[in-house]
Amino acid sequence: MTVAMYPGRFDPATNGHLDIVTRAAAVFDQVIVAVAASSSSLFTTEERTDLFREAVKHLDNVSVITFSGLTVDAARAHGANALVRGLRAVTDFHVEFDMALMNRKMAGDIESVFMMTAAEHLFISATRIRELAGFGRDVKDLVPLAVNEALLKKFADRH
Repeated sequence: MTVAMYPGRFDPATNGHLDIVTRAAAVFDQVIVAVAASSSSLFTTEERTDLFREAVKHLDNVSVITFSGLTVDAARAHGANALVRGLRAVTDFHVEFDMALMNRKMAGDIESVFMMTAAEHLFISATRIRELAGFGRDVKDLVPLAVNEALLKKFADRH
C-alpha cells in the first residue's frame, strides 16, 4: 500500500491545498494530511486540523493529523513512504528542492512527490488569504466553505 503524507501549516487551508490533496487521493492508496503544530498561526493547530478535516470529509482515503518536529519523522511514524508537495511557481521549486534533498538525506526511503497546482489556483496562498480576509475582503471562492466561515468569525470584530 502506498501511503503519502501531505504536510504543511495550512493556515488556513485553501482551494489550492484542497486541489493537491484531492489529486493525491486519486494517485495514492492513502493520504495523510499532516498539519504542523505552530503557535504563530492565525488559527490554532486544532482549528486548522478541524477545518482541513471538514474540507476532506468526502475523500474516503484521506485522514488529517497534527504533528510537531521533523516531517520525515512524522511520515515514518505514520507509515508514509511519500511526501506530497504542491508547486505554484519557480520560487516554490527552489524552496521545495532544498527541502526534498534534506529529507532524502535524513530519510532516503521516503520519496518527495511534487504536484503542480492547477492554473486557477496559482495565485492563491494562505498568506494572501489571511491578508485579504483581515481587510474584510471576500475570499469564499478561494477557500473551502468552513474555512471561509471561520475567517469571517475570526475577523468579525475588525469590521
